[in-house]
This record gives sequence, C-alpha cells and structure tokens, in this order.
Amino acid sequence: MTRVLVTGASTPVGIALTHALLESPLVDCVLAVAADPRPDSFARVAGSRLVYRVVDLTRARALHDLLFREGNDLGVEVIVHNALHRSAWDEGPRIHALNVETTRDLLGTAERHPSIRRFVFRSASAVYHVDPRRSTLLSEDDPLELDPRAPQKVRDRVEADLTVCTRMGMSRLEIVVLRCAELLAARVGSQLYDYFASRVCLRPLGFDPMLNLLSLEDLTHALCLATLGRGSGVFNIPGADTLPLSRAIELWGRTEIPAPGPLLAPLYRWRARVRGMDFRYDLNRRRFHSSAVLDGRRALRELGYRPVHPLRWPAGGLD
Repeated sequence: MTRVLVTGASTPVGIALTHALLESPLVDCVLAVAADPRPDSFARVAGSRLVYRVVDLTRARALHDLLFREGNDLGVEVIVHNALHRSAWDEGPRIHALNVETTRDLLGTAERHPSIRRFVFRSASAVYHVDPRRSTLLSEDDPLELDPRAPQKVRDRVEADLTVCTRMGMSRLEIVVLRCAELLAARVGSQLYDYFASRVCLRPLGFDPMLNLLSLEDLTHALCLATLGRGSGVFNIPGADTLPLSRAIELWGRTEIPAPGPLLAPLYRWRARVRGMDFRYDLNRRRFHSSAVLDGRRALRELGYRPVHPLRWPAGGLD
C-alpha cells in the first residue's frame, strides 16, 4: 500500500488526483497539501485516509516540518508536486519562489527523507522550443525554450523542469517528469481556456496550427500511473484531441476573425487590462504560428498511458 503526498491539492488537478488516488486499492492514504483551506469536495471522504494540511511551501521551515513531522508520521513514500503559479501576468521573485525554489527545496528535502522513494513532477508542454523548421511532433529529446526574453511563466517552468531532470541518475529517488499537453479546463492556468472566454477569437492571418489538448480525466490517469509506477524518466502526456485552432474555436462556439499577427499582442494586452483576462499573445505566439503536438509513445510504452477521454466541447463533439 502506497502513501502519497500531493501538493497543490486545492486546485482542480489536485482535487481530481486526490480523489482518484483514494479510490485506488493500492493507496493507503493521501497527505493533501495546499496554501488554501480544505475544499468542500473533500468533506465526504471518511476515515483517516485523507489528511489535509494548509502549508506555505515557499517557507523552507514549513516545508521541512511538513515532510519530517507529518510525512514521517504517515510514512509518505511518493510526492506528486503539482503546485505551480497559474496566472500568466503575475511575475517577480514571489512567483519564482513558488515555481522554482519550492520545487528545488521539496526535491532536496525528499532526498534526505527516510521513507520517500519517488518524486513525480507535473511539468508542461510549454517548456519546449517550438521551431517551424523542426518536426511538429515533439519528443522528450527535443530542445527546451531557453530564450531569456520568454515570459516568466515559461522561464520558470523550464527552470523547474530542468531542476528536477538534472537529479535523475544522481538521486536515490525514482524521479518522473510529466510534460503535459495543455489542460483545457477552468481555474488551471490554461491560456486557451481564457482565450476562448471571448466571444470573438482573433487568429493570426494565414496560420491555423494544429493543437493537442488534454482533458482533466486523462491528466489524472497519467498522474496516477506515474505515482504508482516504477522507474524514472521524462514522459510526454498528450491529450485525445488533436485539431486545428480554427476548429477548436468553432467547437467552443466562438466567432473567429483572422488578423495580422503584429496586431494581436497589443490587442490582447488591452483586453487583459480592460477585462482582467489572463491570455497573453506573446506567451502563445510560437504555437499560434507553428504546429506542435506531443509524441506520447514513450508514455504508452513505459507507463501504459494512452489518452482516451476527449474534451467536452460546448458546441458539440468532433466529427
């Protein structure tokens, strides 16, 4: 029986993962950790299989005490690190501390812990460098986005991903990094979900890239497989839906207007200021001009993961 610590447990991903792990006969208990109060959906969990703690993981002492007090008492064996800042416009040292320094400290502390044997990190496809001169099918060996001019949300995710990857082969822990396709859902930091929130979606004139999108059900399944599996590695986690941007706009029931690319960044900056929206065109420019789809063959071969849950599109399913 496995005992699991889940960070970011108050987010939609954390809530779904915690419930899925508690439903597994292979999991004895879950230590759910978040900076927010216990979600209402956890109220129906009976018994002591779920322990919920409110902890600020950016505080090194609080993180240490969590692992060496509560983690020791429960005999935690696996950590699933899911706590990353979701807003694209928030920047600065506080955001970097949560995204990168917390990841580094959590992994380093876990390596010194007597019972923890496995560390699973939820990364994102946004870490890849999208280049129109290369294949549109991205493997785990493709280059990452190392441009220092990239928005902080991208830079932080690349740095956190590399922080975890560099410990593989040197750490006593089994380390797994899941580079996930964009999760198209509310309150998860999805840029496309915010993009579709407008009745009119501006698309760069002359470009209609292919997108690969992930459902919450498939992401939860991939995280469970990684949590309960064996061995280390980096794995792409694609979704079941691969389609052109124009088709995604149609399925969301929005109106599409092609517009010159140079106009889109200032227009969406204006939208963000006026309406408080999160979508940033500079964060999405490369993938709005070039197709990029994750190659999931390694995850299928080694984790047994295959996307089987298509998205529920507001305006109907795919043909």
